[in-house]
Amino acid sequence: MINHDLAEDIRDYWSRRSETFDQAFGHAIAPGAEAAAWAQPMRDHLPPAPARVMELACGTGEVTRLIHDLGHEVTALDFSEAMLAVARAKHAGKPRLRFVLADAQVTMEPDASQDAILCRHLVWTLTRPEEGFADWFRVLKPGGRLLVYDGDWAQPARSGRWPARLLALWDRISPDPFYDGAMGARHAAIMAGLPFGTGLRFEMLVPLLEKAGFTAIMRHSHEPIARAQRRVNGLRNRLRTRVYDRFILTAQKPG
Repeated sequence: MINHDLAEDIRDYWSRRSETFDQAFGHAIAPGAEAAAWAQPMRDHLPPAPARVMELACGTGEVTRLIHDLGHEVTALDFSEAMLAVARAKHAGKPRLRFVLADAQVTMEPDASQDAILCRHLVWTLTRPEEGFADWFRVLKPGGRLLVYDGDWAQPARSGRWPARLLALWDRISPDPFYDGAMGARHAAIMAGLPFGTGLRFEMLVPLLEKAGFTAIMRHSHEPIARAQRRVNGLRNRLRTRVYDRFILTAQKPG
């Protein structure tokens, strides 16, 4: 019952933010250098196109665009109908793309139906991560690949403490009306009830993914994306790229 209530809180939180979600830093992906930086790990680690790729927690469809533009057949899943409405409007009429209202931890997709699974900033929100990882393993074909973009949003990295202090001061003087990130009160309340609420680190995921059956689990640098974001953002958002420890994870279902 606790997890059910928390899941509903998470759904309500992001549903309420759907209309302004893309106006907050870290959600919309600027064309050009930033889009290329987000897409490069997809080029490096997804199977050659056209592949069947399931995107979990697609939100407003920003990452969806990149996967689809690479030529893949995309199933984009989210459990917020409000988020899906925005994503469907962005991508209306596109072939090779379907949107599904479902829980990323219990996708209800057929066994061995996907060549790859991808998610951005989802894993830290999972209320039942072991159940979710087992379901993802089930849905992947033998040899299927997992690509995760995420980070530790609970506390600043050691090198991110001074940017975090500057941002806290800046937000007290001039609050950002669209940014309700890891320092937001409701965001923090949700984190307090999550399995990864005290921080998500790559090392925490390795044994859980291995238990689900994944192999070849590797960490990759998020810094190329951060550098690209700094090229297209103002000072406040450039500081935000330096606060948290972000990472990219890849894994594979044995073939």
